[in-house]
Amino acid sequence: MKSARTFLAGAALASCFMSSVAFADTLSFGIISTDSSSALKQRWQPLIDDLNKQTGLDVKAYFATDYAGIIEAMRFNKVQIGFFGNASAIEAVDRSNGEVFAKVKYKSGEAGYYSVLITNANSKWKSVDQVLKNSHDINLGFGDPNSTSGTLVPSYYLFAKNGLSAKTSFKSVLPSSHEANMLAVVNDKIDVATNNTDMLDTIKTQHPELYPKVRVLWKSPLIASDPLVWRRDLPQTTKDKLLNFFVHYGEKDPREQSVMTAISGYSGFAASSNAQLVPIRQMALFQKKEQVQNNAHLDDADKKAQIASLDQQLSALDGSAAK
Repeated sequence: MKSARTFLAGAALASCFMSSVAFADTLSFGIISTDSSSALKQRWQPLIDDLNKQTGLDVKAYFATDYAGIIEAMRFNKVQIGFFGNASAIEAVDRSNGEVFAKVKYKSGEAGYYSVLITNANSKWKSVDQVLKNSHDINLGFGDPNSTSGTLVPSYYLFAKNGLSAKTSFKSVLPSSHEANMLAVVNDKIDVATNNTDMLDTIKTQHPELYPKVRVLWKSPLIASDPLVWRRDLPQTTKDKLLNFFVHYGEKDPREQSVMTAISGYSGFAASSNAQLVPIRQMALFQKKEQVQNNAHLDDADKKAQIASLDQQLSALDGSAAK
């Protein structure tokens, strides 16, 4: 009986060990849906192939139809590493056991990218002031709810700061991917749309005939470059392999540099941390604070309590940013 129990205990231990090895060496790499899955796969697969060859890991790309799909997949451990925008990275960190470990670098030397408001080059909308004054006559192409440049940044810097709401101030609002919004503008199917300079660079490089059909009406303050996030519970040896690969990828090898350029005009990756999300968290809290202050359905006591809570969260973020 003792030998049977010993055998079963050993078998269970071996099973746990094998599961640990499989978890460490088999990963899903989630990529947010800024484009169609086929376009994203074409751009990212060469890098993933190199990742597998250089680290010995078995990494497979994972695509979903929206940002939430990648966030939820990481939450349930169907995705262990992901490429996110800053706003969606906050969701991955807060809800999906995620941790920022790297961010992309740009060939231009910029420390980040920009949100933009675009229209067709032949559109009657010639300036951002014209759009803001006539918003109720305008069909707006908007971003995914978890998009930094397509939703969060323009909601705050472009609309809220000018007394508008993307939800109520326009004739219609059509949330979609950056690629779909770009094509809708190019084909004159929508009046204006939010987008970003990464997509502008992609169009300029891959479809130069379409680039002159786009007019930029507004450009945001700088947004920190997009982060890579891994699950915090990945084995340390796996984390070491991933970080070493990404921070050195594209440093010298011309082919690797061409892979990064094809993804979205990137030059490589730099190490990062959750600290890069602090400005985006502050922006989201400021936006919530404005919504509470302008909410006519809240009584004074509720309003004061909610604002006090938001101020406390902002103060905590100010402290973390100062460290």
